[in-house]
Amino acid sequence: MLKNATLRQLSALHAVARLGSVSRAASEIHLTQPAVSIQLKLLEESAGTPLLEREGRGIRLTSAGELMADYAARILDLWREVGDEMAVHRGAVSRRLRIGVVTTAEYLVPRMLVVFARDCPNVEVKLKVGNRDEVVRLLANHEVDLVIMGRPPKELKTRARPFAKHTMAFIASPSHPLMSHRRLALRDLAGEDLLVRERGSGTRTTLEQLFKEADLGLRIGSELSSNEAIKQMCAAGFGLAFMSQHICRHELESGELALLPVVGNPIEREWFVIHLATRRLTGVGTAFEQFLVDHGQQHIQDQLLRTPETALSMKVRAAGKGAAT
Repeated sequence: MLKNATLRQLSALHAVARLGSVSRAASEIHLTQPAVSIQLKLLEESAGTPLLEREGRGIRLTSAGELMADYAARILDLWREVGDEMAVHRGAVSRRLRIGVVTTAEYLVPRMLVVFARDCPNVEVKLKVGNRDEVVRLLANHEVDLVIMGRPPKELKTRARPFAKHTMAFIASPSHPLMSHRRLALRDLAGEDLLVRERGSGTRTTLEQLFKEADLGLRIGSELSSNEAIKQMCAAGFGLAFMSQHICRHELESGELALLPVVGNPIEREWFVIHLATRRLTGVGTAFEQFLVDHGQQHIQDQLLRTPETALSMKVRAAGKGAAT
C-alpha cells in the first residue's frame, strides 16, 4: 500500500488541502486541473480509500484525506529540508526564508528584513501575514519556518524566543468624554463600545483576557478585520480601541488619537520569534532568529521614536552621503 505514491501526488493533495480547490491548487503547482485530478486519483488508488468527496460545488477532505494531507505536509517539508542540507553539503548556503507574521507586526518586520538583508545578501524572503490563528496554522502545516507573534501557541510544540517589548494601549479620540477624566480604571471602560479585531486575532485575545481577569464583561461596538479601519473609526469617535501602540503612533503624534488615562495604560507584553521544536532551521533561518534576538528591540524602538520629519531628514542625509561618495 502506498508504494506507488509519488511526491507529485502528495504535493497535489497538500495544495488542495490548503487552498480548498483543485483549480487553485493547479495554479499554484503549475499543472492543469485535469493533471491535478489524475494525481489525486492515483494517490487514492494507492491509499485504497477515498481522500476527497464532493460538497456542493466544492470538495472537502475525507477523514482519510485529512490524515494523508497531514503526513503529506510533513513529508514535503522534510524533503525540502533534505534539499537544504544537500545544498550545505555541496558548499552552497540556503537563502530561503519563510516567515509568518501576525497583522499587528506587519508594520515592523519588513523594515527589519531590509536591515537583515544588507548583511545577508541574496536572501529569498517569503512573507505571509495573517491573524494569529492563520499564522499558527501556517506553522503547523510547515508552510513557514518562523513566525512572529505576541504569545507562543499552546497547541503546538515550539521553541519561542522573546526579542522585543510589545506595548499595547487603550486609545480614543481626544474629544471622547472619557478623555476628560484624570484617572480611569478598566471597569470604567466596561460600559463603552469597543472597536475590536476579529476572533482569532492576538489583540482580541489579549483584550478578552484583560476583561476576564478583571471579572468584567466586554462590550463590543464593532468587530473589524482591519487595524486601519479601527483607527479611523476610533478617531471619528465611534468607540474606544485597544491595539499595539506602534500601529497608531502617527495618529498619537498628530493628535488624531490619544491614550486613555487608564491605570497601567499602555500594557507591556513581548514579541516572540517562534519555530516548531521538531523543525531544524536553515542557516538563514537561524541567522534571522538570532538577528531578532540581538537587534530586534533596538530596531523596533527606532521605528517607534522615528517621526515622519526625522525619517525625511534621514533620507536627505543618506542622499547627501551617497552624492558625496
